[in-house]
Amino acid sequence: MAEIWKGAPVADALTEELKERAGKLKVAGIVPCLAVLRLGDDPSAISYERGILKRCEKVGIEVRHYLLSELCEDEELFATLCEINEDEKIHGCIFFRPLKDKAQERMLCELLKPAKDVDCATSGSLAAVFSGEGEGYAPCTAEAVVQMLKFYGEELRGKNIAVIGRSLVIGRPVSMLLQRENATVTMCHSKTRNTEEICAASDIIVAAAGRAGLVGEGYASANSVIIDVGINVDEQGRLCGDADFDALEPLCRAITPVPGGVGAVTTAILAKHVIEAAEKHLK
Repeated sequence: MAEIWKGAPVADALTEELKERAGKLKVAGIVPCLAVLRLGDDPSAISYERGILKRCEKVGIEVRHYLLSELCEDEELFATLCEINEDEKIHGCIFFRPLKDKAQERMLCELLKPAKDVDCATSGSLAAVFSGEGEGYAPCTAEAVVQMLKFYGEELRGKNIAVIGRSLVIGRPVSMLLQRENATVTMCHSKTRNTEEICAASDIIVAAAGRAGLVGEGYASANSVIIDVGINVDEQGRLCGDADFDALEPLCRAITPVPGGVGAVTTAILAKHVIEAAEKHLK
């Protein structure tokens, strides 16, 4: 049977470290602060926001809410973003995507300062992920994958890793982060002809395609580590990942559950980015 790599121990350990760092910042007169910008009342955004608030409270991060109507005018949104950008006491900002108004979403992605972009929404942050230089931060979920692997003692140098999915939110950024750790990464996607064969020959599989049960028995071996980033709802209405957990658990070396795996680490990574942004203000 596989080891079950849960996210809670990873998030808790990181939270304890961040509490100490937040305390040092406050001694220096800096209160780490996150701006949460939400348009409308999408239930998934509200749920994620609750998780952010709980994590920030544990760490000692102040949260400022900017709640606007999803029908707000461009001028109001622009003014709100300018306020966030120019307020030196705000160290990070997150807004919930996708927005119904794609033009407004593009505006946010273009105008938010990369230095305050703690979840890689801007082109500047993406450029930093791919180049390894510049301001901005990696997507929280992509970085959570690396954090999980390191926490559970997985050596990444020289490992063959298959990443299933090539989105700018997970697939491509996590591939770059893993390459920084000197892993050899193969990116698979919907047009890849031999994904199952590639995965079966890999040491680690990162499933981030957004298809329930995509990764089945033929994808894994007894030495496989499977990091499941997928968030799906199955035919019974249950939350599930991209990996067929029941089929794979008896076969592989380690696997993350959904829920309770990588997703549990994401808010801790967000808090880490806010702390890092605040630490840049230390004299």
